[in-house]
Amino acid sequence: MTSPADPHAGGGTVEQQKKLRLLAVTACPTGIAHTYMAAEKLQQAADAAGIDMKVETQGSIGAENVLTDNDVKNADGIIIAADKDVDRARFAGKRVLSVGVSEGISHPEQLIERVQSAPVAGSEGGGAQEAAASGGKERSAAYKALMNGVSFMIPFVVVGGLLIAVSLAIGGHATPDGIQIPKDTFWFNVNALGTLGFKLMLPIFSGYIAYALGDRPALVPGMIGGFLAADASIYGSDANAGFLGAIVTGFLAGYLVLAIRKIKVPKAIQPIMPIIVVPIASTLAVGLAFIYILGGPISWVFTHLTDFLGGMTGSSAVLLGALIGLMIAFDMGGPVNKTAFLFAVGLIGTNNAVMGMAAAAIPVMPLGQGLATMIRRKLYTDAEREAGIAALFMGCFGISEGAIPFAAARPAQVIPANMLGGAVAGAIAGLAGVEDSVPHGGPIVAVFGAISGLAMFFVAMAAGTVVTAMTTNALIGVSNRRSAAKQAAADSAKSDEAGSGEAEPALAGATPAVAAESAPEEHASATVASASAAASLQAAASASTASAADDQAPEVLSGYLTDRTVKVQLDAQDKEAAIREMAGLAAGTGKVADMEELVQTALRREEQGTTGLGEEIAIPHAKTDAVTAPVVCFARSDEGIEWGSLDGTKARLVFMISVPEAAAGDEHLRILALLSRKLMDTDFRARLQEAPDEAAILRVLAEVQ
Repeated sequence: MTSPADPHAGGGTVEQQKKLRLLAVTACPTGIAHTYMAAEKLQQAADAAGIDMKVETQGSIGAENVLTDNDVKNADGIIIAADKDVDRARFAGKRVLSVGVSEGISHPEQLIERVQSAPVAGSEGGGAQEAAASGGKERSAAYKALMNGVSFMIPFVVVGGLLIAVSLAIGGHATPDGIQIPKDTFWFNVNALGTLGFKLMLPIFSGYIAYALGDRPALVPGMIGGFLAADASIYGSDANAGFLGAIVTGFLAGYLVLAIRKIKVPKAIQPIMPIIVVPIASTLAVGLAFIYILGGPISWVFTHLTDFLGGMTGSSAVLLGALIGLMIAFDMGGPVNKTAFLFAVGLIGTNNAVMGMAAAAIPVMPLGQGLATMIRRKLYTDAEREAGIAALFMGCFGISEGAIPFAAARPAQVIPANMLGGAVAGAIAGLAGVEDSVPHGGPIVAVFGAISGLAMFFVAMAAGTVVTAMTTNALIGVSNRRSAAKQAAADSAKSDEAGSGEAEPALAGATPAVAAESAPEEHASATVASASAAASLQAAASASTASAADDQAPEVLSGYLTDRTVKVQLDAQDKEAAIREMAGLAAGTGKVADMEELVQTALRREEQGTTGLGEEIAIPHAKTDAVTAPVVCFARSDEGIEWGSLDGTKARLVFMISVPEAAAGDEHLRILALLSRKLMDTDFRARLQEAPDEAAILRVLAEVQ
């Protein structure tokens, strides 16, 4: 007799009836290669174990293979391998294992084993505690929450800062009260819009930190707490709490909501908990704590710091300048910054040199962080490099808030670097006796003629900017190496405990040592090659005309790779020669207008960071109008070519992607995703290496679909 409780009752053997059914979601911050590599590894491991597995990928081209309600209903467990937030509400009542995307690549078999004993997700989705309990790390949950806040804050910083900068540059006038824009003018309204963007910056930042931890009920207390951090008048202080205060309110609101949700209440009250009780209780707790507990100390610190600085006016100008610079750079608009700024403003007319010290330090943070993204681009994500350009622009107009996204994402590295650069700028300005007659800073005050000692003013700013940039990159590099060593040790320990054979190695660019699991700088250098290749592919035109010869060959990568662009053996012995040889293959299609420019563009891309992915694979690429249509080339090197791959292997399988500047299309990004997944298959790589001629190579590559 069949039990109605048996979900697998019916035909088939007992083994088939009990076959495990698992789901997975993979996602990485860039949503390109690692997302699909993890998905492929998990699918391979499940197939090898005889387990039904469906994997949803949340990549840059959107969610694919989306899990349905029926999928979730029939699943025995869900693996979330992601370095960004994934909504867990749909998995309520199911066993959920949450780890970083690198774990999905490196240890898929272990994840399949662990998910079978993972804790059951709560009815309101996951939070920091569930992530930790299910195999993630508490630090990882906090990091994801912080990054969530930063990602939502950046548009407000950029839009607000650039609107203010443009309005000041075009419509501003130097006055004793600072750079003013006449009321009832067009540029006054533009400035007002920028100011609104800045006012929303901290509430958005705090609110989405809280949201990432406590879901929707945490959004209200997080945002209200962020407003309190931005508006000091509510708790009677002249200096707001700044972005550091917003971090505090965001995490406080998020964790408080998690704690309140754990309280058991009568069933009659449960329906109104998430929409009334939790938001109100948490908002009152966060808001009143900030007003009565945090507001007082902030005001006290502001008052006493001002008195302390007042007692230093007769001291060494160099020491005072260094201290002013340190304070200006510390929190970029917070209480410490505001104390130094208002102290300097108060002395305008009696001692303009103090304002000169502050004016030299004010732009150092955004200029330094923007310069840092240009010096060592591989340490930063595409979004961070774009924010760096905006920060450079804001720094020229004395808008120190342009550096806040960098400080919020990496406080341990960025804040000390900012402070050192600010101290250098302030000390040089103090030593040189630079004076500023208006309460503003940055190069723009020199344009308005408010600076005396102009040459040394620029020397001070330049020195502080360079110090900040170099120190930031040095500290990020140290953090990367420590995280890599720590992760490698952890992985080694896991392998020893497992006692079985090692997991199949992933591409070097996706190894846990550099994956985005514990800090943003770890994923930046790991994904730069894949992310840039994807950006180039995404920028390619979807329409290209194939020749008659191409039509006869198997269609590979939507026809972008043909028998004309395949070479069995490269003659080149080094990277530059290989790129030139590959460019020659592309030129044979008739789609290259300027071969030398194509080569130089690809070489400039290599200077930004190696495109060697490891596992003997390299994917150089160029986005340039030197090509008239997308072209993908492939060639092999039996000896291998030194490509600077992260795992130290020489490149034997080389793909070169060339696309025109103005083209665009999601299909090309989809092709790279398919290629990334297929390259995880060791058998595929082996057959690609062993194929005897161009036709055989094309037949192997035709499997990429």
